[in-house]
Order: sequence, then structure tokens, then C-alpha cells
Amino acid sequence: MILDPFKDGFSLVQLSQAINVLPNVYDRVTNLGLFNFRGQTNQSVAIEMKNGVLTLVPTTPWGGVAPKNQSGKRNVRTFTIPHMPLEDVVMAADVMGVRSFGTDNALEAVTTRVNDKLQEMKNKIDQTMEFRKFTALQGIVLDADLSPIEDYFAAFGVTKKVIDFELDNANTDVRGKCVEIIRYMEDNAQGEVITGVHALVSGEFFDLLINHKSVREAYLGWAEAKNALGGDLRKGFTWGGVTFEEYRATVDGHRFIAEGKGHAFPQGTNSTFSMYGAPADFMETVNTIAIPYYARQQNKDYNRGIDLHVQSNQLPMVTRPHLIIELTA
Repeated sequence: MILDPFKDGFSLVQLSQAINVLPNVYDRVTNLGLFNFRGQTNQSVAIEMKNGVLTLVPTTPWGGVAPKNQSGKRNVRTFTIPHMPLEDVVMAADVMGVRSFGTDNALEAVTTRVNDKLQEMKNKIDQTMEFRKFTALQGIVLDADLSPIEDYFAAFGVTKKVIDFELDNANTDVRGKCVEIIRYMEDNAQGEVITGVHALVSGEFFDLLINHKSVREAYLGWAEAKNALGGDLRKGFTWGGVTFEEYRATVDGHRFIAEGKGHAFPQGTNSTFSMYGAPADFMETVNTIAIPYYARQQNKDYNRGIDLHVQSNQLPMVTRPHLIIELTA
């Protein structure tokens, strides 16, 4: 039996299940798997920070008085999860007599057009979320108009760390700069687990890095091995314990990474990065655990069309902004 969305309609659950299984527009930050989704039951998330005081514990005679443990101060900060809806329409006239794509004579089904619209809207949401994830790695989550949604440096009282690689100076100790990144993260980990350091950099930064005299010989050897395997030479060159990767993404003409810049961040962490989601503002979803995407439909104009509504309510969170470092060439 074929479901006619004009007549029978899809429920909120059906359409939400459909859009959640549609393929993603896979981009680099998403593929790195830093921001694991955590569904909430409300529209905000409270982050409790406890700055633990680490001290050496002195030895004490058996039966003696034990020293008192010193606990850190607790601070609770609340962040609002942004609401991101998108709407479109499928009219009966849009599919009436339209040949189905890739066929000679089969008419396009209404459900196919609905799925195409859902995929198109999901692609736009995914691109937006990729942009927001990357700006979170810079410490400030930006909206479509480049206005700040959240400034994690200000929220947690942290000054952004910037390391100038001085790649225009042939005598710069580039390995030493990499070690500086690693040591800074280790010093500010506050008990967090770090298994590696990754840096997404602009094309200009990457070119200056691999052509620096202290790096070039090692890069050429690595590139020769990489070429033998047919890989992209810009994807993941490790030097000094830091993996550098060129990332040239743009959206609406805006570069993710400015010319000559880069952004380093830890990998393998437990709680530094998260993606918090809020439920949709539908009666059916009140006080339910959020899922990444929601979609629903309603008939319009005497059943002459279908209004489609899609929304995703997600906030990429960085709870340790002192672990993200801006790099300059």
C-alpha cells in the first residue's frame, strides 16, 4: 500500500524518523566526531564547573590526623539551545504530470518530492551545524549573520591562547611551536583525557608550514609514501605531535578559516566537546528527550498542497575553551 501524503499524511514520528535517517552532508568537523549529541528535555543546558584544587598529599603517621581535602568552587552556567526551523511546501501542481527522475515514463510520486524537500532542508541544516561546530572550535559560536550565539571565552572567564608560528622566518623552531601547543593543553587539561592534537588550518598556513626549511624534508618523505597510496596530501600531516590538515570550507562566501590562520584542539576528550539538543516546540514533544532533527507536515488550501516544517535545535558546547588554540602563520 502506497501512502498518499495529500490524503493520509505522515505523522510527526514518521517524518522525524525519515529525516533522521537521511544521509548527512559529511564535512570535516562532523567527521572528526568531536561533538557527540546529548538530547535534553528542555531548551537550555546547565553546565556545572568545579575547578578542582590538585595538591600533593603529605604522608601521615598511622593513627594520626589526616589532612583536610580542599574542594574547588562550583559554578553553574546556563546556556540557551538555539532554535533552527525551516519550512517549504509541496503543491499538487508541482508533481502533476512530472516525469520521475531517471525514468522514461513513470510519474514522480508525491512522496518522492516530499523526501527531496526533506533532504534539501536537512542539507542546509547540516551545513549550518558544520559552521557552528567549527566556530565553537574558535571559542565563539556564530549565527548565520556572524553574530555571536555563545562566547565560551567570556562565559568561562578564559583568555584565548594564540600561538604565532612565524612561518615567514626560516629560523623558526616549528617543532618547538608544536610542543608549545601540546604543553599548553596538558597544563590546562584539568583532568581531561587528551589522546592527540589536531589543527585545521587555512591553505596559506598549510603551504607555509610544509615549505618551511625545518619541515620540508620530513614532509617530502611523508608525501612520497602518501602518494604511493594515492591519498590527499593535505589530509593529516603530523609534525611535532600535532596533525595539521588543510580545511577550505566556505558558506555564503564566508571562509571558515581566515587567511594564514589555524585552530588547534585536543582529540579523545571525554567532556570538553558536546552537542546539546532541545526537543521541538510541538505539543507531542514537550518534556521528551531531544533527537537531532524533527519534521512534520500539514495540508493546505483544500488539500492542494503540503506544508513541510523541519527543525533542529542544537548547541555545540566547549566546556574547556582554554584547550582550543588559535594559530597564526
